[in-house]
Amino acid sequence: MKRKLDKKILCLTFAALILTAGVSAEKAMAYFTTYTSASGGAGLDLGFGAVEPPAEEFSDWTKHITIRSAKEGEACFVRVKVFAGAKYQEGLQYSDASGKWSPGADGYYYYSEVLAPGAATEQLDVKINGISEEDQEDFNVIVVQEHSMVFYDEEGNPVYDWTVTTDDGEVQE
Repeated sequence: MKRKLDKKILCLTFAALILTAGVSAEKAMAYFTTYTSASGGAGLDLGFGAVEPPAEEFSDWTKHITIRSAKEGEACFVRVKVFAGAKYQEGLQYSDASGKWSPGADGYYYYSEVLAPGAATEQLDVKINGISEEDQEDFNVIVVQEHSMVFYDEEGNPVYDWTVTTDDGEVQE
């Protein structure tokens, strides 16, 4: 009788141990499946007027920016905004030899001509002022470029609309 009782207790203890391990395993699995890390990036192509990342060269505290349209796609308008951190943002000086870049009220610089597929903009120069020899430190100058598909007004003139959004791949106005 004692041997039967010992086997019962042993079996019950073993079953309780298995159940406890099962409950703990669920929490451990939740931990391992909840936390993850990722790296990299992905481009978003809406299927119209795609442009390549801006070509940027740097010399004499000046960024020389050129934007090229992809060979496939449609014509588009482009605009550029430059960020240099709070310390240097006010000292940015824009210039272009062609006169085709113009400032907008929103801080962007707009290219006045339609950018045909495979074509490139004239160079936009952004000089970073306010840096003395003893005050030089590491910082980034970030160039953000955007493009908009070409729309046409009633007279057939090309115009842009920077407020257009997309939903499920369809252009909404």
